[in-house]
Amino acid sequence: MSDPSKLEPWQWPEAHWRGLVNHVRAGRTFKPSRWKDGARCAFALSFDSDHETNELRDGGKSIGRMAWGQYGNRVGVPNILKLLAKHAVPATFFVPAVAALIHPDEQRRVVAEGHEIGLHSWIHELNSVLGYEDERGIMLRAADTLEQVSGMRPVGSRTASWDFSPHTLRITKEMGLLYDSSLMADVDCYELLLDGEPTGVVELPVEWIRDDAPYFMMLRFQGLRPYTPPEGVFDVFRREFEAAYEEGGVFQLTCHPHIIGYRSRLWIIEELIRLAKAKGDVWFATHAEVAAYARDNAA
Repeated sequence: MSDPSKLEPWQWPEAHWRGLVNHVRAGRTFKPSRWKDGARCAFALSFDSDHETNELRDGGKSIGRMAWGQYGNRVGVPNILKLLAKHAVPATFFVPAVAALIHPDEQRRVVAEGHEIGLHSWIHELNSVLGYEDERGIMLRAADTLEQVSGMRPVGSRTASWDFSPHTLRITKEMGLLYDSSLMADVDCYELLLDGEPTGVVELPVEWIRDDAPYFMMLRFQGLRPYTPPEGVFDVFRREFEAAYEEGGVFQLTCHPHIIGYRSRLWIIEELIRLAKAKGDVWFATHAEVAAYARDNAA
């Protein structure tokens, strides 16, 4: 049989393309009939505190882009924490280990204020360019670093740029992590399958439409420019929440302190919180809390 790596996709034998498709798949759905304390919907906020690692990961040396990353720590995270404290809402902060080492006080404050710290790479590297041993070593080193810096051992992971390698799920299972939040096969939590076998790892799915970066990201020397006004982004997020509420599911949102943490944008988060609180039966929880409850109470 010819080496598939030397063939065009239309030449691949069925066993090859089926193997690619079935390597990591969505298994059984983890959707409770009701959430904690009888809530109709779960509300899970997350913030990817990438900070300077967005520039560092590609070997970049731009002082301007690292300053933008510093804004996330200097202004974005404090503003976000102030808002969350105002409304007594918990959140999950996914942090590259290098960002944690640059800003250790931030991570300690996040944990002290009742939020979750999640695994988010070493230096925002792309998992798909790594071999198994390198990726495993990096994930373990990152988890140890976050624990040493923040005092909290991560129980969940989000890959940088949601870049999931053929080895990522195997490593996630080997590390004994409760959940991953990098994939997009559903809107509700589900169990991840590895080569058709249940792993016990819960997926709390993400989506680009529930992420602030596609709407607001700015790269000066590329064609990437903010294209949606904050009101438009709020409308998308609001509709996602309203649908999750009607379905009795989970509303999961991904934001970045250096993107959402501006005066003209942070109101989006506050208005979503107010909208959810007005419902009267929404459970605000960290990603770890949502994943564990969904797994343990699936209908």
